[in-house]
Amino acid sequence: MADSPSPIDIQKALGGISYPASREDLVNNAENSGADDSVLEALRNIPDQEYESPADVSKAVSG
Repeated sequence: MADSPSPIDIQKALGGISYPASREDLVNNAENSGADDSVLEALRNIPDQEYESPADVSKAVSG
């Protein structure tokens, strides 16, 4: 992904979410917060599992 979103953009899109959160929860929260397509695509492409913290999400996106 050439235009992969920054960790800051991802965390802004996930503001207010409660952890642990599933991939579906993360995507829904980002959609509701008006995240751009690159953030939504990045979240849709992470493994479908429970994420315990924002750091776990960032690691999955960058990994």
